[in-house]
Parts: sequence; C-alpha cells; structure tokens
Amino acid sequence: MRIVQLESESVIAAMRRPAFAHEWVDYPATTPAQVVERLTGADIAITNKVPLDAAAIAALPALKMVAISATGTNNVDLDACRARGVVVSNIRGYAEHTVPEHVMALLLALSRNLVAWRETLQAGAWQRAEQFCLFDHPIRDLHGAALGLVGSGTLGNGVARLAEAFGMRVLRAEHKGATTVRPGYTAFAEVLATADAISLHCPLTPETTGLIGETELRAMQRSALLINTARGGIVDEAALVRALKEGWIAGAGFDVVTVEPPPAGHPLLDPALLALPNFLLTPHVAWSSRPAMQTLADQLIANIEAFAAGTPQNRVA
Repeated sequence: MRIVQLESESVIAAMRRPAFAHEWVDYPATTPAQVVERLTGADIAITNKVPLDAAAIAALPALKMVAISATGTNNVDLDACRARGVVVSNIRGYAEHTVPEHVMALLLALSRNLVAWRETLQAGAWQRAEQFCLFDHPIRDLHGAALGLVGSGTLGNGVARLAEAFGMRVLRAEHKGATTVRPGYTAFAEVLATADAISLHCPLTPETTGLIGETELRAMQRSALLINTARGGIVDEAALVRALKEGWIAGAGFDVVTVEPPPAGHPLLDPALLALPNFLLTPHVAWSSRPAMQTLADQLIANIEAFAAGTPQNRVA
C-alpha cells in the first residue's frame, strides 16, 4: 500500500511505520491546491487539517482510507467518502488529560486575574504600596462556582472531573433548542443564565456553527467566563469582541479561531483586544502536550494497521 502523510509537521512525535509492506511518503505541510497531486495513486491518506473535499475524493480513484490525525473531522467530506466506500478513521481519547488541564489553566488565570496582576507588578505598584499586598484586581475562587459544559464526550467529562475536584458545580447543557431535557442535564438557556463559566467541547457541525452568538453572550451573566478549546466557528467572533469590549461577560479564554492560522486583521488578534487582561488566546495548543501527541501518533498507526487487517477501528465513515 502507498501511504501519504500530508502534514507530518502537525504532530511532534516518534511515529513508527505500519507493520505491513508499504510505501510511505511524507510531506511536512500541504496546501489545498496540492492535495490531489500528492495523493494520486495513494491507498491511504493521512491528513490533519488540510481539506479533503468531494472534488478531491472524486479525483482519487485509488484512495481506500483517510486516516485523520486528529479528532475533528470537519476537514473531510464524509458523505463523499461514504459514497465512494472510502474508510475514514479519526483519533479518540488522546487529549483526555491535556485539554482539560488547559481549560482549567484558562479558568484559573481569568478567575484570579493573573494577567492584570502581572501588569500591575510590571508598573511598579507593589513597590509603591503602603501595605504588604494589593487589592487592585478582584480574585474569584473556582470553589463553589457553577461550570456549564457544552459537550459531554471524553474532553467534557475530563473537564468535569477536574472542575469537581476544585469544588465547582458542573451543569451539563442540553442541546440548544431541545424540547426535552435528559436526566443529568440542564436546559441550554438555564446554563447560559446561571453558569459562572461555560466551557465548549462540541464538534463543529452545521448545528453548532454559531452556537454562541450575540443572543447567547447577552444571556450570560456579566460576571461569567467563556472558554473555547473546541472549534472557532462555534462562537460568533465579532459578537465575542463586542462582548469583551462592552462588558457583556467578564472574560474569555480561547485556544481556537475560525480560520487557522488566522489571517492578518483577524478580529481576535486585534492588538487592543489582546491587550485586555480578561482575554486569553492561545494558538490551538491545548491538545499538544508531548505525551498526548505520542498517544495520537501511536493510535494513528494502529488505525492504519487495523484497516489493512480488514478490521477498521475508530471509523467515522
């Protein structure tokens, strides 16, 4: 089998080769315009974020499997793969520790105003103080606060475990617009209105695109925090900028944006926004601890070997 990895630099790990006869071709990075040329004659494509759309799939008659080196599948046209009989497998569970830890880091930094305190010290305020401490910025405890979770898969559940260890009360949000509320869940609107912080852990689908917009941001408490380590398109970014600048919510911690890497002039990279102490943006790194990436790489090869053995695993198509 011919295996072509389109974005080898997107995962930093020791990636062993499959235990069957094969030809392996590596490309550090691939643009959408290069996909068909590079995958021509390939039996297995390994992709992470570069799009593999219906036109590309139609132009690759030899393609038998798409091995996604990530959990998200929105970059691959699954319907086109199903129609062609192309198996698609993704990675699961590899970030069950690293993403929840990143979520808690963002929550702690925002709740305890760490950026504002750093700026205060850089300005020399402590050195000029008349007593041993300062009270310039409010500090809130996570203990006793309500955390709303949108998405209760592996990552949402991992965040719930850590949040409960901090003494937080976890509210699992029911689907937006649902007419009934499942046992153990809370109506979406109630979560918006009552949670002290909301963390997003749902995939990007037509149903979740723009899930959090102006209406939802205005429905949140003015003291609430919004954390997004899922996908950028779940939140209306223009509305988020207004929410932060006009004080609809107390702060936000994001690890994702709608277009990655973000183009020049992206609203969440506005220097004025990045200067706000209540907005933290990291460059899609919540998933990328070294142990997590090694687990991802190992599972990727296991997915390919399972397919070659006639027993595909982690199938999404």
